[in-house]
Amino acid sequence: MRIFVTGATGFIGSRLVPELIGAGHTVLGLTRSEAGAEKLRAAGAEVQYGDLEDLDSLREGAAKSEGVVHLAFIHDFSNFQKVAEIDRNAIVAMGEVLLGSKRPLVVTSGTAIAANVDGKPSTEESAKSSHNPRAASEAVVQALTERGVNTSIVRLAQIHDTRKQGLVPYVTAVAREKGVSVYIGEGGNRWPAAHVTDTARLYRLAVEKAEPGAIYHAVDEEGVSMKAIAEALGRGLKVPVKSITLEEVEAHFGWLAMFARLDMPSSSAITRKKLGWKTTGPGLIADLDGMDYSQV
Repeated sequence: MRIFVTGATGFIGSRLVPELIGAGHTVLGLTRSEAGAEKLRAAGAEVQYGDLEDLDSLREGAAKSEGVVHLAFIHDFSNFQKVAEIDRNAIVAMGEVLLGSKRPLVVTSGTAIAANVDGKPSTEESAKSSHNPRAASEAVVQALTERGVNTSIVRLAQIHDTRKQGLVPYVTAVAREKGVSVYIGEGGNRWPAAHVTDTARLYRLAVEKAEPGAIYHAVDEEGVSMKAIAEALGRGLKVPVKSITLEEVEAHFGWLAMFARLDMPSSSAITRKKLGWKTTGPGLIADLDGMDYSQV
């Protein structure tokens, strides 16, 4: 297949492009810069110039392809509602191009959208929170599915290697700035995680198997405690580690507080069964311990 990939030069996309090409597909990658275009060509991909707000470019890329993987997202969580609306508009633009065809559209979301209040791991079938800004993206995917588009959703956990780890780099930045790595209370709230190479493989399987209406979870570890994350950052940054109270979270973390306090373990049992997805990458703490903190 010729697959149009948004976010093709990003953290996951740069792993997905060779994964797809290695499996015999061709890739048309979205980029807004010549530097990004050079990276795509070096990886063996074709280039589509544009960005998430250039809807004509998104429509053109989708029209020229036999499948779409939508990875790109503007990671400005201080303006979460605004960037989520940009994401929604991009999905609509590409999805409407695919109406009347069987060409797959794989869209990205996050496991936090389905976090359970009872502390049990969320599943691919858990109800999603309407308060999460990305709920609008999942809702429009469902609407496109009902109109006959071959859509599916990959929900991301904390996707990591020794360079990036989902939201953890923001936690790292706060720990560096404050000179202390913290967790809340006993540090028992948990974040799910998966290695970036395993995640790239999951996207490939999702677009190849193209099950309309499916939701997949990119989760290897169901829940890594925030205390374990804080301790790893303490070791790496060589700063003290301590507990803070819920009342101190806003002042310490700022906008990141809305995530730092979440307990959001998640399961991928259904995903593994449907796609035959197997994980082989190292865990989140191993990657945090292997990171060069002088470079972050």
